[in-house]
Amino acid sequence: MNISDLQQIIIDALEDVKARDIEVIDTSRLTSQFERIIVACGDSGRQTRALARNVLDRVHTAGIKVIGTEGEENGEWVLVDLGEIVVHIMQPAIRAYYRLEELWTTTLPHRIVKAENTTET
Repeated sequence: MNISDLQQIIIDALEDVKARDIEVIDTSRLTSQFERIIVACGDSGRQTRALARNVLDRVHTAGIKVIGTEGEENGEWVLVDLGEIVVHIMQPAIRAYYRLEELWTTTLPHRIVKAENTTET
């Protein structure tokens, strides 16, 4: 499966459970460890866990190996590592505090791909 197909599976899974502010960051020129970071918000611990569970279910159905997950116990920040793509599902206050998008886009001109149109800006 190519990276674009995997990315779309994840975005669809997040949208199905009403994730907010989904952003995809192309990290292919910044690190060799993964190709993309997907960041999304859930309004509560319950929703972030449900978002992560839906991503896990969808990628499992597609036959994608999950490397690992972290943070499901409290749900403030759930990380799903899929190898080529790392998904961060956070509550808004946690996302605002850590500002992952800013960390990963300061090296390159904005390489954030909005989930709505999936074209790079």
